Amino acid sequence: MTQPVNCHLFIIVTTLSFSLYLTTFAINEAFPSLPTTFGVAMKHLDDVKPSHREVYTGEMKIFDISHRYTPEMPVWESSKGLGEFMRLAVSMKNGSEANISEMKLSVHSGTHVDAPGHFHDQYFDSGFDTDSLDLQTLNGPALLVDVPRDKNITAEVMESLRIPKGVRRVLFKTLNTDRRLMYKKEFDSSFVGFLTDGVKWLVENTDIKLVGLDYLSFAAYDEAPEAHKVILEQRDIIPVESLKLDDVEVGMYSLHCLPMRLVGAEGAPTRCILIK
Repeated sequence: MTQPVNCHLFIIVTTLSFSLYLTTFAINEAFPSLPTTFGVAMKHLDDVKPSHREVYTGEMKIFDISHRYTPEMPVWESSKGLGEFMRLAVSMKNGSEANISEMKLSVHSGTHVDAPGHFHDQYFDSGFDTDSLDLQTLNGPALLVDVPRDKNITAEVMESLRIPKGVRRVLFKTLNTDRRLMYKKEFDSSFVGFLTDGVKWLVENTDIKLVGLDYLSFAAYDEAPEAHKVILEQRDIIPVESLKLDDVEVGMYSLHCLPMRLVGAEGAPTRCILIK
């Protein structure tokens, strides 16, 4: 009878050890800043701080080009910023079993995409929302270009950039990035963007289907409504706005943008990354 008991004990101990290893591995994979052993991790958990990175290095180099949502983030035509958009609706400190947050904000806050219904009411009524946007357009090879710092994006500027035929996704790095406008709470209507003639030139002379810019609108303030109508009219070009292009060099990347699947919404917060 001794052998079977020892055998069972061995199996139990081995199973527990393996489970402990898997738990440790899972924790460390999710939170790279945690200590490497489960016991130490639990003992010093209060001392551990999560890492907030802009660039991830390893097998590939990943640039996070989406902005963090904070109360100081600028919003359209406001001097007050986004404000307190999130609250802890259910709190463990009040005796609940879990923490649960709620948020309320415009779908055009921070890094986001526009759907055709944003400036075309018939498209809004027909259901051309963010859930209908083509993920193949939102993901794939992309070209990051520098825009001349003293100009909006006109037809002349678009022609001077000499974007090759066949390029379908282009991110435009402008003076907005240099001025760090997305880090200033007060809305700045002097931001750089497309003028209507620049949008028309893009539609008529390029194969671009995704346009990314580095402030709240891809189109300059004075011509934003008309420029949006032009680019969204054919329903095949997606504007991605408020990109974070700090310290990202011009060149070709693999772009990945995943908007929230908001049925009936004409815009959606979006996580975008570039992979080199």
